[in-house]
Amino acid sequence: MKFDWAADWDLFLEAFWQTLYIVALAMGIGGAIGLVLGLVLYTTRRGGLLANRYVFAALNVLVNFVRPIPFIIFLTAVGPLTLALVGSRIGTDAFIVPAAIMAAFATSRLVEQNLVALDPGVIEAARSMGASPLRIILTVIIPEALAPLILGYTFLFVAVVDMSALAGIVGGGGLGNFALTYGYQRFDWGVTYITVLVIVALVQAVQFLGNHLARKVLRR
Repeated sequence: MKFDWAADWDLFLEAFWQTLYIVALAMGIGGAIGLVLGLVLYTTRRGGLLANRYVFAALNVLVNFVRPIPFIIFLTAVGPLTLALVGSRIGTDAFIVPAAIMAAFATSRLVEQNLVALDPGVIEAARSMGASPLRIILTVIIPEALAPLILGYTFLFVAVVDMSALAGIVGGGGLGNFALTYGYQRFDWGVTYITVLVIVALVQAVQFLGNHLARKVLRR
């Protein structure tokens, strides 16, 4: 049976808002935690501002362990943690837990890689002036790397949108589940193509915004 857009438009809107909800929370929580983890990786590495080989080694191993796990497997593997945090392994909120965790570890490596490219001389200059490590992080490291960090978070947005397509596996809804249920399973390719176009438009809009903000930061 073909999808009746006039009668069932609300189903599409619900899926669209579910995707935005998932991406916003996963990006917000995972992005914030990932920024902290990335800063720890950068500052505790050898020669770093807070060099500590034990902290760096432990966190580096943890990030390298989690990041390669296929998300569909990770989604089920963290089921007990999801249940403990939100009281269920089914639903939109339940999907956000593994999505945010995976986003955090992905962000941590993006942040670290962008910060490594900073000129060490800028940090040394701040240290020579007696600035505390926290002050250097907040007023030197993050501002100096702001443009590439914006681009990194833009890339992360695309990755989280990709992850959100699997929300239907745990009853989380979203555009991916909508395309599968009302498009692929009903052989209604029009629904599939329209959903894909909406996702592409959303990603392109965020990519444009990210590029615009990065250019503005670089021109300061």
